[in-house]
Amino acid sequence: MPVPVAPPITLAAEDRRRLEVLVRAASTPQALALRCRLILRAAAPDRPTNGRIAAEVGCDRHTVGLWRCRFAAHGLPGLQDAPRPGRPPRVPPRAARHRPRPGLRTA
Repeated sequence: MPVPVAPPITLAAEDRRRLEVLVRAASTPQALALRCRLILRAAAPDRPTNGRIAAEVGCDRHTVGLWRCRFAAHGLPGLQDAPRPGRPPRVPPRAARHRPRPGLRTA
């Protein structure tokens, strides 16, 4: 069921600073940077709607609503990726990188 009114976002000075640092950092994954931009815009004094934020940032209004609700419920940790379902990989990522692929020639 859709939420008729988006939860208001009020940021403490420290949270605002951390979000701004994450948005500016070149090493921040782009998905996390987008989420931070969404929250910073949602906390703006003009209290924009999810649709307006989505139009400004270039995403869907449901995406804005999802991250706004997760931030309201969990704070900054709520912006991190949730664990993915399914079985973990059988081959550790490091070993998979160094294993030669069949059919490729090595010089």
